Amino acid sequence: MQEPISAAIATIAELLDISSESVRLVLGILGMVLLAISFRDAEKPRGANIAAPGWILLGLFVYLQSSYYIKIEDPVLILMTAAALPGGIVLAIIEIQKKSTDESLIWFRGMVAWSIIPYHIVYLIPYLNIGLVLFTAHSAEWMLEFAGLGSYSIGEMMVSLEGGGEVSLSDWEGNLFLLTQPLGESGFFVPMYHSNGEEANISFILSCSGLQSMIIFVGAICALRSVPWNRRLRGLMIAIPTIHVLNTFRNAGIVWLTDTYSNWAIGGIGMFDFAHSYAAKVASLFAMFLMAIALFDLLPEMHNHIMRLLPLKQRKDESDSVN
Repeated sequence: MQEPISAAIATIAELLDISSESVRLVLGILGMVLLAISFRDAEKPRGANIAAPGWILLGLFVYLQSSYYIKIEDPVLILMTAAALPGGIVLAIIEIQKKSTDESLIWFRGMVAWSIIPYHIVYLIPYLNIGLVLFTAHSAEWMLEFAGLGSYSIGEMMVSLEGGGEVSLSDWEGNLFLLTQPLGESGFFVPMYHSNGEEANISFILSCSGLQSMIIFVGAICALRSVPWNRRLRGLMIAIPTIHVLNTFRNAGIVWLTDTYSNWAIGGIGMFDFAHSYAAKVASLFAMFLMAIALFDLLPEMHNHIMRLLPLKQRKDESDSVN
């Protein structure tokens, strides 16, 4: 049984004779556009009125992904996606109540817009999506072989179909310049094999690329309106390559652990699920925290915005701990 919000979206999709995923994407695009406009019109009081529905639509857009993470039993992403809608509503209320041109709130609008828009450009243009998936898979393969952890090869690019099943990219009839039809859960993916042709039971999809982590920093840095572009570019040149290298270590580690300890399990959780959904998530969040601290030295304006957005009590506690 679907929860009420997902059921309502499914009903709307049925009335429009399109998929629920298409409705979700439309909601997300509308939210992105509204936030981008509110960031552009930041000096005008109407910016808050434009941003408020944008926050709600984006919160709903992310929230509707929670059913997928429930299905694959990813507790970290279940929590994060489920909190998106109430978080979006809270931000909309703050925007309406303040109706101000608070620079930190404006930065946050820009951060979200600059983060989500690039991700969906990559997602909606199959050539970019496929290229990033292949680059991610080959990076992990090179890392494994360089470290002497096995000899692997990357299989043929595959496409997960919405109704179930999969086909090779060469047999797929979709448009490679613009995604005009919804895909299955894995989207575009490539399987990994041992050099002897034996399947390694690991596939790479877009979410394996670390793009989600990269765009958070892209958004946070690019939205710093008062910072000259030369400093922002330095921040991007530090963040993006570092995240890619760390993500390559992460992917290689998951492949090696899953392949080496294929029969390991604890509490009914196999090695892949443990490494991917628990250990790697904790390590990734910790790495992003360290990355943010490193960037605060180069871009103290970003730290100032984050501190100003924290609740007053937390800001006071943080200030006391520093002193």
